[in-house]
Amino acid sequence: MDNTTDSTWDSLPVKLNEGILQTLEELKFTHMTPVQSACIPLFMSNKDVAAEAVTGSGKTLAFVIPIIELLLKREEKLKKMQVGALVITPTRELALQISEVMEQFIHKFPQFTQILLIGGTNPIEDVEKFKDQGANIVIATPGRLEDMFRRKADGLDLASAADRLLDMGFEASLNTILSYLPKQRRTGLFSATQTQELEKLVRAGLRNPVRITVKEKGVAATAIQKTPARLSNYYTICKSEDKFNNLVAFLRQHKHEKQLVFFSTCACVEYYGRALETLVKKVTVHCIHGKMKHKRNKIFADFRALKSGILVCTDVMARGIDIPDVNWVLQYDPPSSASAFVHRCGRTARIGNQGNALVFLLPMEETYVNFLSINQKCPLQKMPPIGDVVDVLPKVKAMSLADRAMFDRGMRAFVSYVQAYAKHECSLIFRIKDLDFASLARGFALLRLPKMPELRGKTFPDFTETTVDTETIRYKDKNREKQRRKMLQEKDKTPLPKKNFTKNKAWSKQKNKKERRKKMSAKRKHDEGSDVDDEDMNELLNDTRLLKKLKKGQISEEDFEKQITINTKTLRLKMSLSSITEGLFGE
Repeated sequence: MDNTTDSTWDSLPVKLNEGILQTLEELKFTHMTPVQSACIPLFMSNKDVAAEAVTGSGKTLAFVIPIIELLLKREEKLKKMQVGALVITPTRELALQISEVMEQFIHKFPQFTQILLIGGTNPIEDVEKFKDQGANIVIATPGRLEDMFRRKADGLDLASAADRLLDMGFEASLNTILSYLPKQRRTGLFSATQTQELEKLVRAGLRNPVRITVKEKGVAATAIQKTPARLSNYYTICKSEDKFNNLVAFLRQHKHEKQLVFFSTCACVEYYGRALETLVKKVTVHCIHGKMKHKRNKIFADFRALKSGILVCTDVMARGIDIPDVNWVLQYDPPSSASAFVHRCGRTARIGNQGNALVFLLPMEETYVNFLSINQKCPLQKMPPIGDVVDVLPKVKAMSLADRAMFDRGMRAFVSYVQAYAKHECSLIFRIKDLDFASLARGFALLRLPKMPELRGKTFPDFTETTVDTETIRYKDKNREKQRRKMLQEKDKTPLPKKNFTKNKAWSKQKNKKERRKKMSAKRKHDEGSDVDDEDMNELLNDTRLLKKLKKGQISEEDFEKQITINTKTLRLKMSLSSITEGLFGE
């Protein structure tokens, strides 16, 4: 079906509640999009739905409206602590956005309440808020929702839960969450792309779903275009050392427009974002990435409110986010996966509007254009060379010389970029052995090359290091510089032991230390926040040991049955979940 329609809400085969129709009129949603006209009747006739539709096609209303309609039609009204609908989405920004849309509708129905469970907030406060206010509609990111289940919030009643699993990247968390939900439920899965992981989730979470695929008008049925029809999608080819100069020239020429600039890593966002704040005058520049915690929500809200400006970001902003009036999506670094390319482009040209996207490619990466055309049904056209390009890299170097914080950012950005490049999904095109490290370092405006395994044993005559001793570069922040001086003095007194790297093994191929620390931290938080006391934990450990012995054949099944002890708290949880028999929508 095409992504344009003249169907009005009155043309639906099911009549919508008057309050919903009034809200649609107030929001000036006079006509339905195809995904809405296809999905809403199916949900309301108790069908599971798996919908694939291009970005910006109106998928949010396709599940928000049925949620409210079906909650209104329940014979038994929801209690304060009873969850009637569960919306799961991969990022906190998208969760905030869905919550705002939901709020615009349920304000006419005071009998319903919603709660937002996302990262960047105190989970204990979330539990207390739920206990105090309750919630009939939960909108959450997978990690925070899983945490709520682990904490076993008193009164959390999922006897009538329906999930809207909107996007991928959290397969393990989603499968865990699905295990907590009742078997009888209505489930909807919405995405702009189909992946193998998505298909697994369809099979695991949906029962005989109706599959909806919405394609753009004029696109042949055999070749579904995954990007909006009114999107002009370009690419440009330039050397590593010229990329940033071209980016700055482009941004200066479009300073009165709203633009998203995607980088591959958080460190690159921090480094280049600071540089753009200085180099692109009289333009508001915001930076956002996944490692930001409490600041992300405010930055996102501030940028959405702007008429023009630049948002420097990672793929945390790639999926489902609706930012008004984005003119250009610039991909400074191609994403690690081809599907993410489509999602990035979809931040513009939404709901029938026009938009533009541009990806910067190195000469050796030009075959990526053909790959996208075939693999993602995403054709690109070559953009004419960007005019009025000037060399701004000396200014970036001067920034690093003036402030050690900027110098540090540049070094981290370079290392993170190389590591990300080595892990690119399309490794036949993005080959780390083909990278010109000297040209890359010049493009990063580095004062010297970092010490990293990928560069060990190599010489780079084409790269000229600064004559300045980088150890003498000071932090502008006086307190930070004072702390650095103190650490240097302590280091002189007590030399640190030499770090042992894996011989001849690049960092990009070693197990990520941050990932290990993250897992250890998560385990520690799990233990600290657990409701299981020492005695219960010992019982669980004993049961685990017995199970291992049984699997190894060290004890018989009869001995296992005799010795096993049952953790009472786990049993209570299982009994509570198994008692869930009545779904929200029935069969």
